[in-house]
Amino acid sequence: MKINGVEIDDTFAEAFGMRGTRVIITAQNLKWAYNAATAMTGFATSVIACGVEAGIEREISPDASPDGRPGVSILMFAMGSAVLMKQLETRLGQCVLTCPTAAAFSGIENVPDRINLGKNLRFFGDGFQISKKIDGKRFWRIPVMDGEFLTEETTGMVRAVGGGNFLILAESQHQALAACEAAIESMKKIPNVIMPFPGGVVRSGSKVGSKYKTLIASTNDAFCPTLKGITKSELSMEIESVMEIVIDGLTDSDIRLAMCSGIQAACRLGKENGIRRISAGNYGGKLGQFHFKLHEIMQGVKV
Repeated sequence: MKINGVEIDDTFAEAFGMRGTRVIITAQNLKWAYNAATAMTGFATSVIACGVEAGIEREISPDASPDGRPGVSILMFAMGSAVLMKQLETRLGQCVLTCPTAAAFSGIENVPDRINLGKNLRFFGDGFQISKKIDGKRFWRIPVMDGEFLTEETTGMVRAVGGGNFLILAESQHQALAACEAAIESMKKIPNVIMPFPGGVVRSGSKVGSKYKTLIASTNDAFCPTLKGITKSELSMEIESVMEIVIDGLTDSDIRLAMCSGIQAACRLGKENGIRRISAGNYGGKLGQFHFKLHEIMQGVKV
């Protein structure tokens, strides 16, 4: 399969079941909503070392927000519910409670699983906190030095998918990055997904295991251009840069849609701009229960 001269490998991305949640953060203006959300989603690129994978999903207009103020929604994903709950409470307390004018609300409703948002954080109020129930939802008003921190008591938790991905193989570093930037810009328009790495892109793709026993993952040498001559390389001679985009989503359908959008955007640059191949990372299908086959996802897609 080729799209605009770019070869689409007959392979698949392998992804895993996760637990996910959404939090809506509002503030006096978007600047401060972003300040809180950026802090809360910091150091959250990979569960390998960060515990959770998190990112900003989209902006929320005042007419669609819970308190009539501008805001942003964030998504958080973890391998288990206990980790997700702990990370959510810790990050909310350190990054949103502390942020001037910020408030936090549930972003997932009508699901059976609810996890703590402000339920335990209310104790920071030292007995001065106030509870109020509106339309069946419980909120907490916690006194802080700029007024009050308003937070909903719980938010919804759902089964989700993490680790959808694709690789962009190009003739140079700047061409690979340009394709990634185009892909991320397109994928940001897709709801229910995040790309958790810096700017949505990861250059240090990994494989399972290492020659060093203490490491569970190490550099994906088969896709490292500088190792072509000394390892079993997956790269032809003209490929000098490979970058990966990782996607987490609330459903597998969300990830398929995002992958299609991103790959299509990268392929628009075409072979004439140095974009040679699109591939994906997997572990032979042995570890993750979700397999996103590139040819199926891109069937019939044109640029």
